Amino acid sequence: MRRIITFYFLLNFCASFAQDIHFSQYLQSPLTMNPSMAGASKDIQVIVNYKDQWRSVASPYKTYAVSADGKYSRKGWEKGFLGYGINVFRDVAGDANMGTTQANISAAYHVYTSAKSTLGAGLQAGFGQKSIDFSKLQWGNQYDGSKYDPNLPTGEPVGSSSFIYPDFGAGVVWNYGTSQRTISSNDGIKASIGASIYHVNKPRTSFYSAANDKLYQRITVHGMSEIGIKNTNVSLIPSFLYNRQGPSQEIIPGCAARYMLKEDSKYTGFVKGAAVSLGGFYRFKDAFVVTSMLEIANYAFGISYDVNTSSLKEASSGRGGFEICLKYVNPSPFAYRSKPSF
Repeated sequence: MRRIITFYFLLNFCASFAQDIHFSQYLQSPLTMNPSMAGASKDIQVIVNYKDQWRSVASPYKTYAVSADGKYSRKGWEKGFLGYGINVFRDVAGDANMGTTQANISAAYHVYTSAKSTLGAGLQAGFGQKSIDFSKLQWGNQYDGSKYDPNLPTGEPVGSSSFIYPDFGAGVVWNYGTSQRTISSNDGIKASIGASIYHVNKPRTSFYSAANDKLYQRITVHGMSEIGIKNTNVSLIPSFLYNRQGPSQEIIPGCAARYMLKEDSKYTGFVKGAAVSLGGFYRFKDAFVVTSMLEIANYAFGISYDVNTSSLKEASSGRGGFEICLKYVNPSPFAYRSKPSF
């Protein structure tokens, strides 16, 4: 039975291998969402992501990612500022360690469209590597009628176990923000909306040189806002993500509530601000996602869990997978500012 399930997952993975990775905590993976997010809101931002899914069914899919981005501006730059970023991820699945490694650099320029908003455009360039260990695969021709014999020929064509390809993307984003009148008034608003395209050059993704399979372009549209409920410690953070890649699409709307536990000390700096968030998201026809995040000063720790709702739930018992992220930002999100954070 396990061989049947593993083979089923192998077929699924081969069919979806031309699809990109995705994180349920998509707001915590900005450079895989839109290159123009580089430097869009923080002077410095470093994020580490890890995702583990389908462990309850077969060999799990594991995704590791790290990204860093920031902004560059100097005196006299009144019209805008530069954004820069780098992101690397590694995705591995199945007994054959079928995987993707990707490294990208991003550059963006953000123009002040008003005292409360910016409009940015960004480009991303990098390379990807796809790999597989064919020696760990079992094929139907290697069964002699009673047992598996690894010495029997597979009857399958031999392809390259690894190859590298160039990859390019672009995007635009609009950001809006109002400042709070006081530290405790909680009357500020933040919002952003953007669109991007990845794999502009449609790189080849086949392990077999004779094949001409190409990576589908991915179109992404995303948006979010953070709305403070005046004179309370609560803010609402609704957001959405839409991905379209070839015949596949992903739609994830949701909302989180953020509660301020304590504020930064304005004068001594000894007391650090802290907040906790809890939210729910729905990935259409796939999973319900529960998320939470703890923020302390410049640091944040987020965790989420996918509850499978698709037809695969009979095999997975509803267990999709979990995801964690660690984040460092500067300046602190708890520091009072008389102007928007961009």
